[in-house]
Amino acid sequence: MPGKMTTLFPPCPPMSSPTDCLHNIRVVLSHTSHPGNIGSTARAMKTMGLSRLYLVNPKEFPSEVATSLASSANDVLENAVVVDSVEKALAGTTLQVAMTARRRELVQPLHTPRQLVPELLGEAQQGGEIALLFGAETSGLTIDEVQQCNRLVTIPTNPDYSSLNLAQAVQVLTYELRASLLDDVSYLEEKRELADHDYVERFLVHLEETLIRINFLKPHAPKRLMPRLRRLFLRAQLEREEVDILRGVCRAAVEFDRKPLPGEDQRS
Repeated sequence: MPGKMTTLFPPCPPMSSPTDCLHNIRVVLSHTSHPGNIGSTARAMKTMGLSRLYLVNPKEFPSEVATSLASSANDVLENAVVVDSVEKALAGTTLQVAMTARRRELVQPLHTPRQLVPELLGEAQQGGEIALLFGAETSGLTIDEVQQCNRLVTIPTNPDYSSLNLAQAVQVLTYELRASLLDDVSYLEEKRELADHDYVERFLVHLEETLIRINFLKPHAPKRLMPRLRRLFLRAQLEREEVDILRGVCRAAVEFDRKPLPGEDQRS
């Protein structure tokens, strides 16, 4: 049930994947005024493999607007932890990261996400708990909230227009975390069924016969046409389906009964 008062998630299971350590990282939104930003944050988190959302005194939650903008990241919302203070949201963490765009009177070093991520992941991989703290949409984090954190992070933006939506800021930081662990997108590539050697050889024989039949290749003076075509098709690493298409073209070329085009010399 969303909104129940608690501060602990189940302990992280043993890590078997490079991204398992992301379970040790929680996203904390403080005093969020628009429920849509909560939903969009849940979506941003889930796309990068994070699932632990803490909400400090949200103005409206649960919310149909949040659910709508979560876009199927409902599980993140349903497991969100609602607390009444930043202290409770940060309880048990070893690294607390405040997202801020202004230095104010703070003396801690200010990092970019890319600079800070290696330390955060190293701590998470050792079993440490990390909190990423984001403030209210209009005013950001208060001085008191920032001073409860031991790391500061800011997102480099266009100095002439540095306005980032709350969920966008969450997306940037969580993306840097995931990309540092696993930037392989090969799982999105289509699995190709390459044509084997014999399959390609039969096509090349078929192609040569076709070129002779349509009088494109002169058997008595072949020059280097077929070796060049062989090199072309071998370099292409043809798929079986592509070979089938090309052989279909060869069959059609041989069977084609060519009619003169309008205006073409009928005697040619």
